[in-house]
Amino acid sequence: MSTKADVPEKGKDFIRQIIEKDNETGKYGSRVHTRFPPEPNGYLHIGHAKSICLNFGVARDYDGKCNLRFDDTNPVKEDIEYVDSIREDVEWLGFKWDANPFASDNFEKLYFIAELFIKMGKAYVDHQSAEEIRENRGTLKEPGTNSPYRDRTVEENLSLFRAMKAGELEDGECILRGKIDMTAANFMLRDPALYRIKHADHHRTGDTWCIYPMYDFTHGLSDAIEGITHSICTLEFENNRPVYDWCVNTLMEGLKQPELFGENAAIYEELAALPGFNQRPWQYEFARLNITGTVLSKRKLIQLVQEDYVSGWDDPRMPTISGFRRRGFTPESIRDFCDRIGVAKADSTVEYALLEYCLRQDLNDRAARYMGVVDPVKLVIENYPEDQVDEFEIALHPEYESYGKRKVPFTKELWIERADFMEDPPKKFFRMGPDREVRLRGAYYVLCTGYDTDADGNVTEIRATYDPETKGGWLEGGRKVKGTMHWVSATKGIKAEVRNYSNLFSIDNPNAPEEGKTFVDYVDPDSLEVLSECYVEPALAKMQPGTNFQFERTGYFCSDSKDHKPGEKLVFNRTATLRDSWAKIQKQIGK
Repeated sequence: MSTKADVPEKGKDFIRQIIEKDNETGKYGSRVHTRFPPEPNGYLHIGHAKSICLNFGVARDYDGKCNLRFDDTNPVKEDIEYVDSIREDVEWLGFKWDANPFASDNFEKLYFIAELFIKMGKAYVDHQSAEEIRENRGTLKEPGTNSPYRDRTVEENLSLFRAMKAGELEDGECILRGKIDMTAANFMLRDPALYRIKHADHHRTGDTWCIYPMYDFTHGLSDAIEGITHSICTLEFENNRPVYDWCVNTLMEGLKQPELFGENAAIYEELAALPGFNQRPWQYEFARLNITGTVLSKRKLIQLVQEDYVSGWDDPRMPTISGFRRRGFTPESIRDFCDRIGVAKADSTVEYALLEYCLRQDLNDRAARYMGVVDPVKLVIENYPEDQVDEFEIALHPEYESYGKRKVPFTKELWIERADFMEDPPKKFFRMGPDREVRLRGAYYVLCTGYDTDADGNVTEIRATYDPETKGGWLEGGRKVKGTMHWVSATKGIKAEVRNYSNLFSIDNPNAPEEGKTFVDYVDPDSLEVLSECYVEPALAKMQPGTNFQFERTGYFCSDSKDHKPGEKLVFNRTATLRDSWAKIQKQIGK
């Protein structure tokens, strides 16, 4: 793992408390080995980030190890595209795995373990249909009914299971089930499925296999094979834990009967030597992340992509890690968010505003400042020489001199924000209006002398005069102005496209739609605003894709990682807005 970090002495979450108790008692010999085990059937989202930070974080804190394991047991839904994206996301978040196994690495071992279960009388081949199995499972108040195939002999079950493996049976014709207890209060223990037939190509093993192990069978056994000590997962797997324990314990029991392995003695010796079967792993559950204004169900995210509600998995409105990355979120801000929400045992919902707060805290320090006008109207300085060009050196960050400065050209014609001018400004509006003087950021004081409008009453041009004595934007010992505005030279500035992103959904909880509606009915058609007539200062011309910065007085942005082409096409994504004092005042006075 990465360099060991100090573990805080106070406020440790319950997972770390468990680990410390295990270390104190010598369980696992003070060894800590966790894993993050996604199924490669989609892109990771912000909820996965919480699990990543927890699993890799505790391994780091206790000088342990953490694996990135792909639970790839469903060939129909999995793809190498998802494998690559998951690796990229974990690395981008700042973590390095100690091993990168796949469940499919152990398909042969898992098959022989399934045969062992059959030989132990712990598994059987069931020819009931899926509907019959469902009907015979019982209810919360009534026990299940044993399958008519439950008492097949070991020899018959072995022969059928081998026929399944050989491809002699059709998809859905039968399954291998664990033989546990059809009267168990926990539905998961009512003879769970262990293997099913799927004649489908696997992204790694091709058509080598036509039977695939189920998640509940695979997960605990993979943990044990890898020597995992603490198997940390989210609360929805709490009901699955008894099956996890049953699979691991059954194998440990089987390893005490080496004669059952017969001609597979080499498999027995390999399994018996693994640390996970001498000191078995235990599963612990924590609350999953729920966040306002979005959905984190992989099924729903896939629907958003497939039905073109978004441009793809990395659409900046998506709650995927790749979407956040493209929007301009930093790994530091997401790790900070995960640290702040903590690790608990009970589900709760976190405000999206907290995530944005963590982002602003991080970008306030790291983001260089530039000027960009996203809704331009022309400002003509009437008394400024026609061919004169001033160059002002303006700091890239107001608090850190080490960021340096950039040169910003000033000319007779400028672009300013349309919202920075009002024809009849109210008392608390401190920007530009007729006969009002304002400061142009880092340049001069200017006094508005007039403006023109079109037939619809829209302002088309503003006129002003400048005071040469205020060069640099300040007048020593002289008059003061309350308003400061950003600007861009109309002749030296560069045209850019700005994409203003807001929440994809129009309500706080799209997971609970009104009767007759689904979550997609709340997709906000205005969640993306594309502004193609924007102007930015020349210093942004060579900005590389994926760079974070701030447009002064407007918000935090980043250059788009796909469409932004330095020197050719400038595309900037709004990452987050700034707090707008005037908008707050407007809200307070009901304007």
